[in-house]
Order: sequence, then structure tokens, then C-alpha cells
Amino acid sequence: MRVRIWGSRPPADSERPAGGITRSCFGRSLLLLLASSLAPAAAAPVLDEAPAVEGEWGYRPGPGTVSQVTPPGFTWRPTQGIVSYELECGKGTGFQEIAYRAEGITMNVHCPPRVLPPGVYTWRYRGKDAEGQLTPWSQARTFEIAQSAVEMPLPTREELLARVPKTHPRLFMRPEDVARLRERARGDLKPQFDRLVQRCELLLQSPPPTAEPPKYPPGTVRNSEEWRKIWWGNRTYTIAALDSAATLAFTRLIGGKEEYGQLARRILMECAKWNPKGSTGYRYNDEAGMPYNWAFSRTYTFVNDLLTDEERAICRRVMKIRGDEMYQHLYPRHLWRPYASHSNRAWHKLGEIGIAFLGEVEGAEEWVWFAANVFANVYPVWSDDEGGWHEGMAYWASYLERFSFWADTMKPVLGLDAYKKPFFSQVGYYPMYLMPPGTTGGGFGDLTPERKASSNARLVATFATQAGNGHWQWYVEQLGGNPTTGGYIGFVRGALPSVKAVPPDDLPASRLFKGIGQAFLNSNLTDAKQNVRVLFKSSPFGTQSHGYEANNAFSLIAYGERLLVQTGRRDSYGTPHHRDWMWSTRSVNAITVDGRGQVPHSAASRGEITAFRTTPAVDVVVGEAGDAYRVVPTAAEREQGAQERKLLDRFTRTLIFLKPDLLVVYDRLVAKQPSSFEYWLHAVNQFETLGPNSLRTQTGDVVCDIDFLAPAGLGFRQTNEYDPNPRPRVKIREWHLMATTPEKRRQVEFVTLCAPRKASAAPLPKATLESVEGGYVLRVKLPDGEATALLPAREGAVLKADGLESRGALVVQRTTPQGPTRVEVP
Repeated sequence: MRVRIWGSRPPADSERPAGGITRSCFGRSLLLLLASSLAPAAAAPVLDEAPAVEGEWGYRPGPGTVSQVTPPGFTWRPTQGIVSYELECGKGTGFQEIAYRAEGITMNVHCPPRVLPPGVYTWRYRGKDAEGQLTPWSQARTFEIAQSAVEMPLPTREELLARVPKTHPRLFMRPEDVARLRERARGDLKPQFDRLVQRCELLLQSPPPTAEPPKYPPGTVRNSEEWRKIWWGNRTYTIAALDSAATLAFTRLIGGKEEYGQLARRILMECAKWNPKGSTGYRYNDEAGMPYNWAFSRTYTFVNDLLTDEERAICRRVMKIRGDEMYQHLYPRHLWRPYASHSNRAWHKLGEIGIAFLGEVEGAEEWVWFAANVFANVYPVWSDDEGGWHEGMAYWASYLERFSFWADTMKPVLGLDAYKKPFFSQVGYYPMYLMPPGTTGGGFGDLTPERKASSNARLVATFATQAGNGHWQWYVEQLGGNPTTGGYIGFVRGALPSVKAVPPDDLPASRLFKGIGQAFLNSNLTDAKQNVRVLFKSSPFGTQSHGYEANNAFSLIAYGERLLVQTGRRDSYGTPHHRDWMWSTRSVNAITVDGRGQVPHSAASRGEITAFRTTPAVDVVVGEAGDAYRVVPTAAEREQGAQERKLLDRFTRTLIFLKPDLLVVYDRLVAKQPSSFEYWLHAVNQFETLGPNSLRTQTGDVVCDIDFLAPAGLGFRQTNEYDPNPRPRVKIREWHLMATTPEKRRQVEFVTLCAPRKASAAPLPKATLESVEGGYVLRVKLPDGEATALLPAREGAVLKADGLESRGALVVQRTTPQGPTRVEVP
């Protein structure tokens, strides 16, 4: 269906499709009109305007939001029975002046094909059913387009598809680019081309196997070691075959031997014999299915001129089945529920397939248009404009690198510059603050404990070049310099343009990524060996997907060593250890209530960072996670009448970082009923008991002294067993300390001090905690001075000490020879 678009006013009657009754059909029309008046009227369709819930993208732009792109992407809840939508966008807070209008929209998303000027707008939509009946207009939502908004209109479907070349190649380049690339292969890119040739020569000597890989034997248990071997093994086997074919085909196209192309052709056609819904089918094993689809499509477009008509027809039949399978899984679901992890790389792989087979396979135009709309309206899902990534560094690197390949195709083929999105103007700060140079350990998220900062260099180099960001280029150079992307993608990208490195001297050492609810506190942003790093999470994304750690959790890493850590190792996704330990609140430095934690692995388990302050001497971050502590009944329990119940009215955790010497953790919890509270800390090595409430842990030559100043009477126990342990092949064990309150109570405050230092340095003098009406006064001696903190325990409490005064706010003052630093947080 063609989308009809109008500009600054509603269409006049003369602009609408021609209609009306002519004399020749007057009689028949009159009879039809009389008949319809006697027939019962069909019920008018009604929009489903239920509020968005967990896992749903939501109505966007939302009320009161400020869009940093123009036009914004519009999204709304799809309604069953509606076949198309109309969208109206008025200037100001009403619809007296229409700035933009479109009809015939078949998706529940729409990005206009033209820019809207900065200012305030109000939008609404309505639907049309198969009978042509319109729903009433939706609720109106008012938003603003920022003065500095980036211009990113999405061309109309017809214009976008017309941009795709009619001939091949058409992934990563256009047919007219081939001559230029051949010339560069003999010139400035000859070293990269020579590496491609070397790879192809090896493939000629030892081609990859192309027999279809096996399916799971009958009775194979999902996530078992036998299952895992086939699941991941088929992925690597498929990539070895078809990405090798793509490399051969590309190298021949750019000037290599004809034999490269003939081997690529042979591999392609042998892999075309594999059952499209067999062991490498997308729905059977997407880890094998996705690489089959993208590598097959790349090979097809690179080697297209060598294929016979019959071979092309075979390839098209294969990819019709495989492409439809992906599309039916992704559309329309991903446009409203986009948080399935694997779907967030599948959608742009489908876009590649669609471009490769556009005009040759029925439905390919739908695949391309869908992928373009995901990019314009529903991407990225795990962040906002601030550049963080909820799923953590391992998935940040994996998913964004894959996306960068799609960006490499979108720009020359579709004329869309992905890197103009505001997200990409901030994205390099996430690894830079989370993993300063020399760091080991990638923070929250799956597969991060052993990750090294150096592994970020290649992707950050790409982002630094695209954004022209000197700070990111400095980071890359500290990690060892610009590593080149290998293979045919690296060749197409060519030598990265020079970006002048700028040290981060003008940047604060700590940074908040509020959109993902994570704060990274550093004492030294330039060198992990001199840095004390505190990571904190309280996230609006909750504990879903691969960012499963509990809210209000923190980690402490000092002078290159992991001290207080999140624990466990993923032996395979969803195993008992992964699910029941790593997804649980017990696995991180957090608090449980009567042995219960936050709702695990859930978008509903939300937290929020409510305050953040950073100075050279003192950082303060505050998180609220009380709502995440709920008991969710099983389906069977619900049938017996059980209902969800909350455990807490509040869990406010405040971190005060007196850089680099001391981390103060102040917790305020209020339960629904008298409860026991368990305070969890985790370390690489065993905790040593120094006194009734004092402990120490050491990793390498770095020590952390821990003092529980409140409450009194805590009971301690520790173990190096997980519950449950990982599979035997995972040998690591970490230590888990649990400090339990002596009796049940509704309200409790914990005041805990964590003092990292080199083992050769003297411990800090003992701090004092004075309990006063309405809260506490904390006094500490530091190597370069002293600090006082007023810690309110009641709303509006008036606290006074050492010349400081607080009326319900947390106040901390640190005094050094350079003078006092005072921070106040409501």
C-alpha cells in the first residue's frame, strides 16, 4: 500500500483520491445505498490504546519528551483488525495547524520522509479496517524537537527501494564502485588486498567442508554439553564455509584470480543444497541460521556474474524460504516488542538478504523496508542518546560490530548514514569510562569478567573516525593504536581517516549513563593500574536479557585488581548455575530480604539512579530499587488465588566515593513487614576476619578493608560454593560473604566502609559513626585530610555536625590541603 503524505495542512477534497457517483452508475449506486441502509451497521473499529508494559517499546515520542532527531520516529501499539493507519502531527499543542500528515501506513511505526523544524508538536493516529472504517483518533501526545536536532528523515518506501542498484554487487558497495576499489587494490589498499589474496590462496589449497552439518540427535537435552557442541559448532562450521566463499568471491571481484570466484561459486551451490529448515534453519538454530543467511547473500552478490540462470534460480528459492522464515519471526513483533536479544542482530541481517535479492525474490522489498523502519524507529533498544548499553560490554562489542556492517551497506546502497544518530555521538564514552586503559573486567552483563580493555580498540576506532572524536581516538591509542578490521569488510572500509587524539584532561573522571541506570566512578581515567573504579547499577531496563544483575549492586576494582565483584561464570545460557545463581540477587554485592531477592531476569525489576554528583575529590550516586523486590507467584499458585506482593517500600543505596581512598555505602531499607536482611559481598579470595565487624579481602597486591559500622550484631558466614555450582569444566570459585541482621525489623540502615589500598600502604584510621536523632554522622580520617558525612535516616531530618547542616539531604564535606569540597544530595 502506498503511503500518502501531506505537508502543512490537511488535504483538500481536490487532493483526495477521485471518487463520486456518475450518471451511468447512479441507479446501481442508489440501490446499493438503500441496501446498505437496511443492513445492520458493522461495529466501528476501536484502537487498542492500552499503556505499554514491560518488554514493549511504548508510544513514542512520549509526552514531554525532547527529540534529538528530526523527524522523530513515531510508534504506537498495533491493533488487531487494523490494516493501515493515519498519522497527524500538529504544530504546538493542538491540531489547528497540521505540520505533517500521512495515511496508508501499514506498520505501527512511521518516520516521515522530511524534516520537521525545531519546536513543539502534538501527534495522534487512527486506524482503518479492511472495510475502510476509521477508528476515532488516538490520545494526543505533545513533544518537542530540539534546536540542535539531527536531520534524519526516512525516504518513502518507493524512493528507498529505488536507490538499490538493479545489478550486482549491492552489499557494502554499488556496481559503480568496483572500478574504484580495483584501482585502490593496486594502490593505497594493496597491503589489505594482499592479505585477502593470501587468505584465498590458503582456501584454494584447503577448501572448507560443505557437507550439511548434523541436527541434534533424538533425545538431546537443550543446553546440555552435547547440545551446546552442535548448537555452536554448526555456527562456526557455517561461517567457515560461507564466509570463506564470500571472501573468495569478493577478492576475485576486486582483481583476484578467476579460480577464487569459481571456488566461491562451488561452495555457494553446495551450501544451497542444505535444508533451509534443517540444522542451519533460522528457527531451528539461529546461531547457525543467521550467518548462513548473511554470508550466503554476500557471496551471491559478489559472485553473481559467474552464476548461471539456473544457479541464480536455486539461490533465490533457498533465500525465499530462509528470508520468509526470518521475516515471519521478526515482523510485526519486533516493532513493538524489540527486546529479544538475538532479534536485535537478526533484523539487519534480514535487511542484507533483502538488498541482495531485491527484485529477484518475492517479498525481499518487505524485508528491506522492515529493516529500514527498525533502524529509523526502534533502534538502539538497549540504550538512549547517552551511549550506554544495558547488556554490558561483551554484548556492546558483539552487537554493535555486527550493526556496523549493516551501516557499511546502508550508506552506499540506501543513502542512510547510521552514524548521524545521537547515540553514536556518545557511544565511545561507555567503554572509555567503564574500562579505562589497562582494565580487565567489563562491568555488568554476561561474559564480562575476563574482558580486557584492549579488545575494545577496533570498534572504538571505527566510532572515533565516524564521530571525529579525539577523546575516543586517545583511548584507542592508549590501547595500542588503530587495529584494522580484516577481511573484505576491512578492505571496503579502507584506511581509517586520521583523527587527532585528545587526552581526557578536560573530562570528569566519572560519568553517569542514566538511560541504562549505570554510573562509573573513577579516580584515574587514564591508567587502570592507578585507578580505583566503582561500578553501580540501578536500571530502568531492570534485570532483563544479558544485563541481569540486580539493581543497587556495585563492584569495586582497584589498581588493576578485582576486589568486590559480581560472581559466577556462564557455563551455557540458561543452565541452573546461570539461571539460579548468576541471575539472582545473591550473586552480586546487594541485599536480600528474608532470603528473597529482586525479580530475576525481568524488565519489571526496575531501579533508578535518582542522584549523581561528581567532583575531583568526591563522587556521590544514589539508587532506588525497592520496587524490584516482589514475590511473583507461579501459574499454579495464581490458580490457588496467590497474588504478587511487594517486599519493600524502599531500598535506597547511596555510594560516597572519597577518591581514591574510601567507598562509603549507605543503605536505607523499609520492608512491608518485619524481615531479616542479608547483606552480600563477594570477592575473588576468602574474607579475613579482623574483628567483630571488620574484614579484609586481598587480590594480588591490593587489599580492601571492610567495616560494617551499622547495624550492630550482624552475623557473618562465607563460602566459596555457588548455589548451584557451574558445570565441572568451569573451575573458578569465588567467595561469598553474607551478613545477616540479628532480628526481624521493618526498617534498617547499613553503613559500610570499603577502603582499597596497596598491600604496602597503611590502613586508614578507624572511622567513627555517631547515631543521632534522625540519622548518623560519619567522620573519617584520610591520607590527605578528613571528611564528614551527614546521613539522614528519616525524611526531613535535621542533622548538624562540624559546621554542616542538613534538612533531609545527604551532605558530605571533604577537606584537603587544597580546601573543602562539599556535596549535597536531596
